[in-house]
Amino acid sequence: MRTYLDFEKAVADLQGKVQELRALGGQGDAVAVNDEVGRLEARADQALADIYGKLTPWQKTQVARHPDRPHFVDYAKRLIEDFTPLAGDRKFAEDAAIVTGVGWFRGRRVAVVGQEKGNDTESRIRHNFGMARPEGYRKAVRIMEMADRFGLAVIALVDTAGAYPGIGAEERGQAEAIARSTEACLRLGVPNVSVIIGEGGSGGAVAIATASKVLMLEHAIYTVASPEASASILWHDSSRAQDAATNMKITAQDLLRFGVIDAVISEPVGGAHRHPDQAIDATGDAIENALDALGNLSPDDVRRQRRDKYLAIGRSL
Repeated sequence: MRTYLDFEKAVADLQGKVQELRALGGQGDAVAVNDEVGRLEARADQALADIYGKLTPWQKTQVARHPDRPHFVDYAKRLIEDFTPLAGDRKFAEDAAIVTGVGWFRGRRVAVVGQEKGNDTESRIRHNFGMARPEGYRKAVRIMEMADRFGLAVIALVDTAGAYPGIGAEERGQAEAIARSTEACLRLGVPNVSVIIGEGGSGGAVAIATASKVLMLEHAIYTVASPEASASILWHDSSRAQDAATNMKITAQDLLRFGVIDAVISEPVGGAHRHPDQAIDATGDAIENALDALGNLSPDDVRRQRRDKYLAIGRSL
């Protein structure tokens, strides 16, 4: 059963009527019913296109968090051949919030790092809703360093509300682990491409998203702190999250304009959750193009390109 967001009520109503008519299809004039179903479906499609053509930043936040949006495991399954997961940070423990591994991406050997939120109660608890602890970031560092040694391009798929803020995580050096992971991204002599596929929240996202090329899906968000956290900090009122989202410039379109990201990946009408395979294939094409653009650079050139990219953010000529 499809989950509709609050602002999709008009679409939900129309598609509900379509379902009612289909249920009654055998009880009357089938031709007339089919004609009416066709008209209602066309109206629903147009309403969906109109809504998604002018989403507000807060609405995009809701879309980025949609429970049916494809997650890391969906991208890995469709895009990475012979994916072999690698676990553990070799220091403390395994953290399932960050999934890592190696495989083949369209003829290239790659290492893959990404956050996984889970898609039901059991898997969400197992993956800690995609909020990594220090051992998750240390595992990411281990895999990135391994990729550098063996000449594997790195693909990072970002989807987290932020790093886990628990006491145990802080005691084990959460901030240091995030900083080391960000440093590892910058130090790579192989190309790395990151894609914000849903939420790119705070340092928890930056730790693996600091790449040669940073891509974002059309309705993803990338932010220094969640809108709720920012509203609590700025106005001491988390209910003003919508105001925070509007003012923080967290959408792919804003961040492309500011030079924080390099490209926006178009989503199917109605969001990636409505046509996940189409969205994943488009993401694969964008990753392939980004890797092609970086493919002939030497390790020193890769590092120089990445360094210049980040030093240029926020500077005006």
